[in-house]
Amino acid sequence: MLDAFLRYEFLQNALFTGMMIGLLAPMLGVFLMVRRLALIADALSHITLSGIAASLLLGKHVAFFQGMNPLYMGMVFSVGGSLLIEQLRSVYKYYKEIAIPIILSAGIGLGVVFISLADGFNNDLFNYLFGSVIAVSRSDLWTISVITVIVLIVLLLFYKELFFLSFDEEQAVVAGLNRRLIHFIFIVMVALVIAASMRIVGILLVSSLITLPVAAAMRLAKGFKQMFIYSVIFGEIAVIGGLISAFQLDVAPGGMIVMIAVIILLVTIYAQKAWRKLSSHLYSS
Repeated sequence: MLDAFLRYEFLQNALFTGMMIGLLAPMLGVFLMVRRLALIADALSHITLSGIAASLLLGKHVAFFQGMNPLYMGMVFSVGGSLLIEQLRSVYKYYKEIAIPIILSAGIGLGVVFISLADGFNNDLFNYLFGSVIAVSRSDLWTISVITVIVLIVLLLFYKELFFLSFDEEQAVVAGLNRRLIHFIFIVMVALVIAASMRIVGILLVSSLITLPVAAAMRLAKGFKQMFIYSVIFGEIAVIGGLISAFQLDVAPGGMIVMIAVIILLVTIYAQKAWRKLSSHLYSS
């Protein structure tokens, strides 16, 4: 594996891209899980599918789109979907969660229409659905690098505000925070990260990388900052382990990444239970 990594550029692209996704997805996932908005990842991933399918369809008929990376159109649809979710959340003030299944359904519907117009699946679309080590290009790597820098800067600048809004939104508004602006910036970041994760994890599995490492971290962390650290560690283990396993077994990396994340979650759950039993036994004795 090491020899192949040094020899082949596509493996380097996949590993570096995966490491950045393994950092970003769990970090944003912490805020999403705390705010009970984890399903937004599913909605945005499906609307991203529509954008990628639209780009592939236009590439067959319009010369301008033939050389364009479908990831860019996916990002446009993902950001647009995130804005629509925010708009719908303001329309349905007492049933805000309904905005997510609306966008999810719309994303699936649009995706199916575009795929049908493009005469079904092709290899490129299959790679976006389940991830591919080979498909990650140098262009994808640079795109995700720029997104990583932007997201990290925004998180550093707005960490306190996001923390405040996550745990006590009403009090944050009373304190004078611009809730709509901060949430808008955050949801756009989520949309960009989800779109950027398509190549590695796949559209159908990207929400798993946002939720599973955080769910595992919740079992061990004793504070919010610890949850960040554990989430990133578990995310990186899942991504790197999944990429290596996918290369060795010649399978789609998305499935292996998710399975390793599931194993990590199960280990943390049973490890916590075992520790509690041991602690109670020692305390009683």
